[in-house]
Amino acid sequence: MAGFRSLAYQVRDARNDRALRRHSLRRCLERFAPYGHRATWWHLCDRHGIAPEDRGADPLRLVAALEELEDARTVWLEYERQFAERRRREKHHGLRRPEWAWSGSGDAVVRCADPGVRPEGALGEVLRRLVRALESEPGTACPVCGDTELGWPAVAPVGPWEGALAWDGPVCAGCGIVVPRPALADFPSTDAA
Repeated sequence: MAGFRSLAYQVRDARNDRALRRHSLRRCLERFAPYGHRATWWHLCDRHGIAPEDRGADPLRLVAALEELEDARTVWLEYERQFAERRRREKHHGLRRPEWAWSGSGDAVVRCADPGVRPEGALGEVLRRLVRALESEPGTACPVCGDTELGWPAVAPVGPWEGALAWDGPVCAGCGIVVPRPALADFPSTDAA
């Protein structure tokens, strides 16, 4: 099974045909897809002028999309490294359970409720805003776009994350992410309605 860097190399390798390069970029999303696989793919396609189903996409556009994805991955890996360091220090001082931890993973760091509605801007910049929010106190607005219009979906989420507490939160009307409850201070739940 190829890792992210190996797949990135295949995207850049001019000896590979366009279809393989595109396929390798899609496989990179199996290792790191900040909005979820489909939403991240659509984001990269929109930002870099790639038709989502085009098997012969322009290699320069594929590399530009890869560079955006790599920038975001670098931001997230650095955050995870710093988080792990901080947790080691906290454990050493007897704090065994943090108040909360962002439980995003390579699958989705910032899940989008609807793959067609995503935050504006480059992935790296969105994750930088997220990291700044994670390093501060919980707030009353979306940690990504700052919008205060947050609402619970009318229907319970259906999908592989159903029942996962980390993703159980309101949807931001501004950028479409599912804001985890722990990121918000005193946000009413659906139970109160």
